[in-house]
Amino acid sequence: MLGFSIYLNEDWSEGKEACIRQMVAIGMEGIFTSLQLPEDDPSQYRKRLAPLLEAAKRNKMKVMIDVSGNVLRHIGLSIDEPARILESGINGLRIDAGASWEQVARLSNTMTVGLNASTLTEQDYEQLKQHGADFSRLEAWHNYYPRPGTGLDENWFYEKNKWLKSKGFSITAFAPGDGKLRFPLYESLPTLEIHRHQNPLAVICSLLRDYAVDHAYIGDPRLTPQSRSQIREFFCHDTILLHATAAGPKWRPYIFKTHRNRLDVARDAIRSEQSRTCNQKDDIGPENNIPRHKGSITLDNNLYARYKGELQITKRSLPADKKVNVIGQIAGRDLPLLDFIGSGTRFKMTDNEGENEWT
Repeated sequence: MLGFSIYLNEDWSEGKEACIRQMVAIGMEGIFTSLQLPEDDPSQYRKRLAPLLEAAKRNKMKVMIDVSGNVLRHIGLSIDEPARILESGINGLRIDAGASWEQVARLSNTMTVGLNASTLTEQDYEQLKQHGADFSRLEAWHNYYPRPGTGLDENWFYEKNKWLKSKGFSITAFAPGDGKLRFPLYESLPTLEIHRHQNPLAVICSLLRDYAVDHAYIGDPRLTPQSRSQIREFFCHDTILLHATAAGPKWRPYIFKTHRNRLDVARDAIRSEQSRTCNQKDDIGPENNIPRHKGSITLDNNLYARYKGELQITKRSLPADKKVNVIGQIAGRDLPLLDFIGSGTRFKMTDNEGENEWT
């Protein structure tokens, strides 16, 4: 599942409603919010949560709320009344602290409960078993980390997730946003430190592929239009969207269209499968034969004989070659996405020039 975050630090607005519609359109299914952020005014929670729950219901989205202790009292609910929690429109509670394992186990027999994935231990697991927890409703949720330098170590994270998987937990982690960032630090909200301020789709793909994560949520309040488009293309159309700049107008028709990587994956480059066939009649003279960097878009020229017309994107730095024209460059922000273009993957390049340039 993919999800995103909406916070209760300000009153409900049409902007938040529009945000939900935008996220539904790109494949998001879950909403995360919190009742325990120190920057918020708890007296406003009930008023601000009600329209969020209504909007989530209209859009058929699941809502997970981060709680601890007795903060549910701010919205007129109690951890000991799970039926009323569900009736309110809340689908699950992520319980960070302040509840006994007996309470958590009892709650899990009625509704979804998220546990702190990073701090859960073998002893905790045994306690939950002893108290009759329904493990089909228990999930392991990692935190996000606002302060730079405090995000989780990726090697520790991987090992922790292996253990959680061995116990049967589904795992949720956070990717950073890149539009409106969460105050007061505005340093993005990733689970892993290596993902801070990185391309959101690349982080989502990394979490799902490399770290055994099942559900990825955007931690920050907003995504840029570019990231929304990339997420929609990937999860709705199985295509990786890349922002690129052409070296000149004549190269644009070669670049800005949909391509497919060859089934036999090359080490050094992404190879557009049909490009040689499509471009075989073109007269492509040697031009701009400069060193290639990661993300260079290249076109083999007449000197490459039967390879003439092959379009590639380099995955690593390569030396200049008189038989290879450098005709464009993938935006730096999108370079991590090249690692997710595998055998037969469709990819589409779009123009990066103009007021919405993607750096």
